[in-house]
Amino acid sequence: MSYKWFVVARALHVLGVVIWIGGIGAVTTVMFPVMRRLDSNEQRVWMFQQIERRFRPQARLAWLIVGLSGLYMVSSLDAWSRFVNAHYWWMDAMVALWLIFGLMLFIVEPFIVGPRLEETLRDDPVRALRRMQAMHWILLILSLLVIAVVIGGIYGWL
Repeated sequence: MSYKWFVVARALHVLGVVIWIGGIGAVTTVMFPVMRRLDSNEQRVWMFQQIERRFRPQARLAWLIVGLSGLYMVSSLDAWSRFVNAHYWWMDAMVALWLIFGLMLFIVEPFIVGPRLEETLRDDPVRALRRMQAMHWILLILSLLVIAVVIGGIYGWL
């Protein structure tokens, strides 16, 4: 294992998490509250669609970088056994969160929620956006908890 490449992978991993989870935080705590204050449902829907179109590719790329860099680090350290060791449960939490977001970004949103979302946004945008914000709050809180336990785990607190 090259220490230099491991550091590069760790930096990419952290940067990917910052972009991905930071984006979720911005969408949840900034975008949704601003949208609720707009004058018309058409403005709300338009703003949501514009932001979603720009953020979705960024989130997908960041998710991919996090996964590939994480895979590289685990492989470089030959740390596969940690996934079955209860002491390293936080690594399982990290992968579980990554998988949840992967399902959301690549399966649930484009194939399940997305097709219905356009109709729901047209029929009852206030309710649709409220539900989307609630889902984003759940994902943000879960993400922040996982980040906290991962940092604690890395430093041996857990």
